[in-house]
Amino acid sequence: MDLSYGPQYEAYRQEIRDFISQYKDNAPRGAPLKSEAAIKYQKFLIEKGYTARTIPTEYGGHGGEPDMLKGRIIAEEFARGQMPGGMGGQGISMLVPTLLELGTEEQKRKFIPPTLAGEMVWCQGYSEPNAGSDLASLRTSAVLDGDEWVINGSKIWTSTAHLADWIFCLVRTEPDAPKHQGISFLLFQMDSTGIEIRPLVDMTMTPNFNEVFFTDVRVPKDQIVGKRGEGWYVANAILGHERDSLGDPNATLSRLTRLMELMKEETIDGTRIVDNPIFRDRLMRIQARVMSLRFNDLRVLSSRLNKTDAKLPRMISKLQGTELRHDLEQLAIDTMGETGLMFGKSEFLKDAGSWQYQYMYFLGLIIGGGTSQIQKNIISERGLGMPKEPKFDKPQMGRA
Repeated sequence: MDLSYGPQYEAYRQEIRDFISQYKDNAPRGAPLKSEAAIKYQKFLIEKGYTARTIPTEYGGHGGEPDMLKGRIIAEEFARGQMPGGMGGQGISMLVPTLLELGTEEQKRKFIPPTLAGEMVWCQGYSEPNAGSDLASLRTSAVLDGDEWVINGSKIWTSTAHLADWIFCLVRTEPDAPKHQGISFLLFQMDSTGIEIRPLVDMTMTPNFNEVFFTDVRVPKDQIVGKRGEGWYVANAILGHERDSLGDPNATLSRLTRLMELMKEETIDGTRIVDNPIFRDRLMRIQARVMSLRFNDLRVLSSRLNKTDAKLPRMISKLQGTELRHDLEQLAIDTMGETGLMFGKSEFLKDAGSWQYQYMYFLGLIIGGGTSQIQKNIISERGLGMPKEPKFDKPQMGRA
């Protein structure tokens, strides 16, 4: 099997490596959202064509010709060089490709450029207290009143709601329709009158999630993506992009590279951890899984190039990717010994405590974006064509 890309692409690979060598030390790391440094770097990457490469210039992208292999090379080399790549997040990774496919021209020009530049931050209003895995049971309502929607209800587990400028939100506009119908997809500002945000502190001890409450929130009627009552179709397009981003093989490769460095730095009784046969065996297992994840990503890439069905390998990505990252972070914690158990602020923490943070964060992502159990059902039923799990009538309580 020949996995090389050919001379033209290897020359492009060298171009990327030269760029990383030149700018790696000056790239911002850990810069806050919407900070001057983060936005400046994002715009620089767009200008160079290393992010938003194929998005048209009129929408704030680089405007390059579609070439999936170039995109793959950029991701690989940025991961190997541990170079910060372009911004992601719910707006760039999920909403932008959906608007390119389903949005109006006005919506594309209004929302995509500032989102790509990092100047407009988004959150996702999907899950509700009684509609998580069964998302179609959502009850947040939107009633059309003249030229405005009036929204009432609540959402939960809303990532970055406390930082977001806008939200893309699923609401029920036809209450009498079957649950997968009568849902619409609205866009509106998070500083609108009637929105209350309550932080939810997760196991990382930070408020990554939020509850969001809507009380008579008024939204212009044209801020709807797709047709009224057909938001479930838009939602599924978004969910596909979300699951792809949660199992990113290139981010995992970058993390693996740093893990191997860490295992060469840490010692037990003067012996490097990487030379310990038990730890080395665990590392090799992680390496094999990273390789598997990357090859699965090549299957998706090959399917896109050849215009064939990539449904099954895409389904696998989220399940594999989140569980692998959790296990990878666990190995790093074990490598550090007693200091690996530390959390919070300490001069002894390695890599600013990122291993401990990511270990707990990815435990959450095994649940978020569709639990592993739900993902296995999706793979089984939709990917492999296996019969659905049988359903049984609920027992009637209180009868003799």
